[in-house]
Amino acid sequence: MKNDKSEQYAKMTQTPVSKLIITLSVPSIITMLINNIYNLVDTAFVGRLGTSASGAVGVVFGFMSIIQAFGFMFGQGAGSILSRALGAGDREKASDHASAGFYYSMLCGIILCVLGFLFLDDIVVILGSTPTIAPYAKTYIAYILIAAPFMSSSLSLNNVLRYEGKANLGMIGMMTGAVLNMIGDPIFMFGLNMGINGAGLSTAIGQFVSWAILFAMFKLGKSETQISVKRALHVGRRSVLNIMATGMPSLIRQGLNSITTVLLNSRCALYGDAAVAAMSIVSRIFFFAFSIAIGVGQGFQPVSAFNYGARKYSRVRRGYVFTTAVSQGVITVASVILLLFSGGMIAVFRNDPEVIEIGTRALRLQAVASLFLAPCVTTEMLLQSTGRRSEASILSAARNGLFFIPALIILTALRGLSGIQEAQPISTVLSLPLAVPFAISFFKSLPKTDGDEPGKTEENEAKAE
Repeated sequence: MKNDKSEQYAKMTQTPVSKLIITLSVPSIITMLINNIYNLVDTAFVGRLGTSASGAVGVVFGFMSIIQAFGFMFGQGAGSILSRALGAGDREKASDHASAGFYYSMLCGIILCVLGFLFLDDIVVILGSTPTIAPYAKTYIAYILIAAPFMSSSLSLNNVLRYEGKANLGMIGMMTGAVLNMIGDPIFMFGLNMGINGAGLSTAIGQFVSWAILFAMFKLGKSETQISVKRALHVGRRSVLNIMATGMPSLIRQGLNSITTVLLNSRCALYGDAAVAAMSIVSRIFFFAFSIAIGVGQGFQPVSAFNYGARKYSRVRRGYVFTTAVSQGVITVASVILLLFSGGMIAVFRNDPEVIEIGTRALRLQAVASLFLAPCVTTEMLLQSTGRRSEASILSAARNGLFFIPALIILTALRGLSGIQEAQPISTVLSLPLAVPFAISFFKSLPKTDGDEPGKTEENEAKAE
């Protein structure tokens, strides 16, 4: 299979960069929008059960981020490596890494499921539940734990398909599960009077359906790579560690998101269920509003990885500039909308005056700070997709936690609830001065001529394999 110049290879290396990124972005954007719509709908339906139930969704979201962290780590790590392998014409290596990414992410999901049930009472408290939120959180998280193996491994499969340049197949799987989830919420919660149990059951069913569809894509030969237990076992320990190291920025990003969510909930809990619910709603709205920009970045990742592996460095450069410009434009439009309609948006999910007041200010501050976000996100995606593991990990850690955690602790002590609202926006602004030097350094070291050796830029990746 070495040097197999397939139709997919031609598509990834010859299609105009801007057209290719947009083509690959559309399925990612649709997937993210649908999943974020599901999150918003889920929040709105659960909000009808009361402020405490609404807060429980935000609390459990922190644990879901942990599950997702392992799915993204193995999916992005395997995806980055296999995409560069496909660019170099080596499908056997690509399939081996796809298999390892899938099965090891499922194993991590099983471990999290078992540990979660063993320490359920402690977990909901650690996640930031108040005494009134805890009963709802325990009920909801039980279903999430059951779905954990399918949630983590489906994310890995989706990322593998994305890095192959077949994001449309990933979209079908992820979108179908999310749509079923949205349909199931009102049926189980209100039609069958299951309440918070219905929300959890609907989520678990949706996750399993997504997993089944994505898994079928590989078994039916729709993908560029193949997955099997034999291939996963064939991959050596060093290669598994390489997958984990390459996917480490994703683990750091999601892991810190979970830690910061827990820390944020614990700080908000000092000010009551309304504060917990408000910040949870703000997070959901913010993720939805900027999912298009993130989707464009996800369309850029396979282009970057594949063409880097094919030594077409000019396409990597053009892709980075195009992605940053488009993302900045999308974020600017989204920020204006959030600034103008923030209060009304919060009210849709919980028509509680206290929740609206707290959420409106927080959402407006995040909207302004997000104007600094595009170069940070695109640079992080560039570094990870081309195997610059250390730089990508540092940037991810800084943006998602190392700035935010101290800001949250210090500002809460100094300014109380106002400090909680200000911590995330401040950490976002502080990330830009770190991202710019990383981007400049990368492009200075990138070969000027297509076809040249990339040099020792992957931290001895070849030796690790």
